[in-house]
Amino acid sequence: MSNKVYFAPARPEKWRYDDSMPGKLERLLRAAGLSHYFSPKEWVAVKTHFGSDGAHRVVRPVFLRKVVEGLRQTGAQPFVTDTVRLKGLDYLEVANRNGINHLSVGAPVVIADGLYGNDNIMVKAGEILGEIAVASLIYDVPGMVVCSHVKGHINAGYAGAIKNIAMGGVSASHRNCGWKCGRGAMHTIGTGDLIWDSEKCELCYQCAEVCPLNAIVFDEGDELAWDGNTCWRCGRCVRVCQAEAINLPGDDERFLRSLAEAARAVLSTFESKKVLYVNFLTEIQPECDCMPMADVPVIQDKGILVSDDIVAIEKASIDILRRSEPLPESAAAGENLDPGGDILFGLNKKNYMIQVEEAERLGLGTSDYELVAL
Repeated sequence: MSNKVYFAPARPEKWRYDDSMPGKLERLLRAAGLSHYFSPKEWVAVKTHFGSDGAHRVVRPVFLRKVVEGLRQTGAQPFVTDTVRLKGLDYLEVANRNGINHLSVGAPVVIADGLYGNDNIMVKAGEILGEIAVASLIYDVPGMVVCSHVKGHINAGYAGAIKNIAMGGVSASHRNCGWKCGRGAMHTIGTGDLIWDSEKCELCYQCAEVCPLNAIVFDEGDELAWDGNTCWRCGRCVRVCQAEAINLPGDDERFLRSLAEAARAVLSTFESKKVLYVNFLTEIQPECDCMPMADVPVIQDKGILVSDDIVAIEKASIDILRRSEPLPESAAAGENLDPGGDILFGLNKKNYMIQVEEAERLGLGTSDYELVAL
């Protein structure tokens, strides 16, 4: 399937199961030929994002189940997984509330880096990150299907397969070197100290509420106290501060390039042709699925793409989105973006193609693809 990207559009043409989105996903997986990648009795990770309480626009369980069923037909043994984004047991409960559990997906649902999020292995990444803590389960498993909910992202601009494995295949923290060896190494630079401007602060307390580790508290005098030893440097507090009173030092280009480096580190733990990518261009909202809410979609559902080339599938997904029109009554409509313009760039003002171009430069794939519509 070299450089081919298989695509099925979201809209059905007939009133029959084969034209439904689950039916089309089955056809895409058959066209991709799962047996070419995965062997009988081989454990295969189905990597997705479990979402958050309030963030329900994740890859739907019905689609994850179709991937699981396709893998089982090859004789492989699949399981559905993600790394700790909240405390491990809490995150499994979030997954269950979002409908992702053993019964719904037809396979075990497990945390890839342990319930405490520090079960990981240091892997060489590149000139920016040096080494990064890859989740031990993803490090050890021989095969993986990456199921990505394509959407906007406040830091990355565009979030698809690269972001999914760069931040979702890496732990938030390492047992010895903490956040500096985890996702925080991408989010911030230097000592990563949180900066709080008390004069701008409106005391809405959203930063404290959104912190997955309770690293931010306000005392009786409404002074912010931050636990830098506990903090993962995930940046959620910065995102929710509408008064722009909180900041973590960072650099947009460095962040986007580091995504490609981290993705390469994760993929380096697999042999060639042992990772397949499924991008879901559905419920395309402007935010990451980590946030405690989900905005209405800014672009109409476009369909599903499958490829074994991470760069090709990302470029194909972006090309489709760039030809789209903003949905009315969404954040995109509120920005008065032109029909057919770059909606995700207009929303987030990030040069998100840097991550794709860097991934290609690092040898992860090619942006020269053939779109095969089914």
